[in-house]
Amino acid sequence: MGAAGGNGPVIDFEAFEALTFDCYGTLIDWESGILTALATLLSEVETPPSSEELLELFGRLEADAQRGAFRGYREVLTDVATRFGKTLGLDVEPHRAASFAASVSEWPPFSDSIQALRVLASRYRLAIVSNVDDDLFSGSEALLEADFTEVVTANQVRSYKPDPGHFHEVLRRLDLPTNRVLHVAQSLFHDIAPAMELGFTCVWVNRRAGRRGGGATLPAQATPELEVPDLASLVRELGLH
Repeated sequence: MGAAGGNGPVIDFEAFEALTFDCYGTLIDWESGILTALATLLSEVETPPSSEELLELFGRLEADAQRGAFRGYREVLTDVATRFGKTLGLDVEPHRAASFAASVSEWPPFSDSIQALRVLASRYRLAIVSNVDDDLFSGSEALLEADFTEVVTANQVRSYKPDPGHFHEVLRRLDLPTNRVLHVAQSLFHDIAPAMELGFTCVWVNRRAGRRGGGATLPAQATPELEVPDLASLVRELGLH
């Protein structure tokens, strides 16, 4: 059982009553969803950037759009779509930018997400902490076929991770201390680093293992207690079937 960057301490999984999850990038294949939506949005660009360049640009534009006064995620992504156009010399019409934002609710789950959540729910309370609007998440929740104990969105806490608002709120709703909650996420920037600062034990689901860079998230430094390549591996670590 190893942490990112080497062998780490053994996690006592019996100590936890609840698992908290980031959704997009951890449960939902957001990079695939982003690239599919961008292919439609940028169909008129003769020579678009590579997939990795597009993902890195998305990460920068999203972070910029989330700064300042809070705006809902649908508005953030509409802004991101418009900025993509400006960056690549394309005039993105408002309805196309809005369609890009709305596509979030259709982004597909990873192939192991549904079964893993079903198994994990047999042992733990499951909660979501996600940088998304309530209505967009409702589509993702249906695709995941999961019944989460709590769902904390940016829409509700009026802030975006890595701001700690999501984590404080989910602890309040679960009525648990950090040492009874295991946080599971893909993004070091949005999730692992801020959660560890608050005292959470963290599992890094490194969906990008073997690829360079942070993809659609900004880079960050953090050394979680456990690194796994997918949720199926986490289920095995927990000794569940």
